[in-house]
Amino acid sequence: MENSKHEHWNQPQQYQEDNKRIAAGILAIILGPFGIHKFLLGYTKEGIIWLVLSLISLGSITGLLGLIEGIIYLTKSDEEFLRTYQIGRKPWF
Repeated sequence: MENSKHEHWNQPQQYQEDNKRIAAGILAIILGPFGIHKFLLGYTKEGIIWLVLSLISLGSITGLLGLIEGIIYLTKSDEEFLRTYQIGRKPWF
């Protein structure tokens, strides 16, 4: 019984440590054309699509989308970001 209580108390901190909101948001804003934030979140297929779109548009479209997506990430709460993008696996906006 003692172990289950201890695990319960560590769970929120574990989720907090695993939360990639700040890193993904900053990467999306600064390096948006390269889609690195997609790879950070584990969205490999979407990251490759992002890179191809970047090559086709010379980074203009993905740069703007990265800025928008980065702002969206950073304006969400830690819990909402974790639930939506890391647990819920929502790959686009």
